[in-house]
Amino acid sequence: MENGAARTAQAVIVAIDGPSGTGKSSTSKAVAAQLGLSYLDTGAQYRAITWWMVSNGIDITDPTAIAAVAGKPEIISGTDPSAPSIMVDGTDVSGPIRTQEVTSKVSAVSAVPEVRARITDLQRSLAAAAEVGMVVEGRDIGTTVLPDADLKIFLTASPEARAARRSGELKGADIHATREALIKRDHADSSRKTSPLAKAGDAVEVDTTELTLQQVIECVVTLVEEKRAAK
Repeated sequence: MENGAARTAQAVIVAIDGPSGTGKSSTSKAVAAQLGLSYLDTGAQYRAITWWMVSNGIDITDPTAIAAVAGKPEIISGTDPSAPSIMVDGTDVSGPIRTQEVTSKVSAVSAVPEVRARITDLQRSLAAAAEVGMVVEGRDIGTTVLPDADLKIFLTASPEARAARRSGELKGADIHATREALIKRDHADSSRKTSPLAKAGDAVEVDTTELTLQQVIECVVTLVEEKRAAK
């Protein structure tokens, strides 16, 4: 009995939301790995369906066209934090979904309600099946996808800090252009009608502007451990 009880106590669902460049992915993966939880990058799922739309010549400017085929691609997410994977119709698209072409179109595709409904169902089923618990990162996890998550965290940072981090990730990127792109993306994500980027009322906000990645990870691990102890 003891082992079963221990396993149940540790099976926490952690929702980590926030805009681009706040350190969500790096933090979420590290926290999941450190605490033995599964990990889900929901942004990769939206990128995957966007990649499929682009690859199949769907008109990204036509929400009706996008909605009509939202159910077609088979999307499978690997939830190992040390090697997360994403497959579309049997093809590993981990690399292709990070291209600028996909990045520039993902907001438009993500805004289509039928796409969000499809991906949200996928996310909920993965979280429900996670026996050890899961860290789920995205933009509407605590508000829409998993409103009953055990712990909700909202990461923030100044546009300048986020642009600097993103420019570091995107070798040779223009920091000013990156900052403008981030602000544009924020606006698109925050103003869309379906599941906008927003902080849940019961989320813990962590401003990462002045923190190192390791400090952010330590902060989140502490929050998760406190939640586990209270279960």
